[in-house]
Formats: sequence, structure tokens, C-alpha cells
Amino acid sequence: QVQLVESGGGLVQPGGSLRLSCAASGSISSISGMAWYRQAPGKEREMIAVTMYGGNTNYAGQVKGRFTISRDIAKNTMYLQMNSLKPEDTAVYYCNAFRVILSRVYDYWGQGTQVTVSS
Repeated sequence: QVQLVESGGGLVQPGGSLRLSCAASGSISSISGMAWYRQAPGKEREMIAVTMYGGNTNYAGQVKGRFTISRDIAKNTMYLQMNSLKPEDTAVYYCNAFRVILSRVYDYWGQGTQVTVSS
């Protein structure tokens, strides 16, 4: 099992920045990668950034160039640096860890942290 705890959400003005953190514990050595998802009111949960433990990272088009995903291996912590925030970035942000075993994906989720972008 993998346990994930997010922190760093809050209220920020348009154009501002926030950094989310996700602390991982448990069977970390089995993780294949980690990702950030978000879910806005009335919308489906969507993946916005992913980092594979082999080193590849990818971003959704609506955050590319503004958000940066990173990991501190020594601290078992993943981050999401969010710059140039827009009102449409308002959502609950979820940390995700996944392991791929024989083509099957096992997901682990944090509890979510609210990000509100508003003046």
C-alpha cells in the first residue's frame, strides 16, 4: 500500500503562484510514477501532469508552460509548482501514485487539496 498526503492548496489571485506538495509513504519502491489530477465542480477528474520514475514528464495542454511537476527523492515528496494561475484552474487537486504490474495499473490517491483562484 501507498499513502499520499497533499498540502499547499489555498486561495490565490489570478496571476499568482502556489506550490502543492504530496508526501508519499508505504511501499514506495513499487511505484512506477506519480501524477497530479484535478477536478473542478461539475467536471470530470483530469490528469494535468505526470512524472514517470524513468524520468519522463508530461503535461496537459491547459497547464503546459505554467505548471511544473517535480520530485524530491530523498523526501519521498512530489511537488506541483503552479504559476500564472487563472480562475479556470480552480479545482480540487489530487495526488496520484501508480504501479504497473503485467500491464495492469494500480492507483493510489491522496485526499485532495482545494485551490481557488479568485480576485
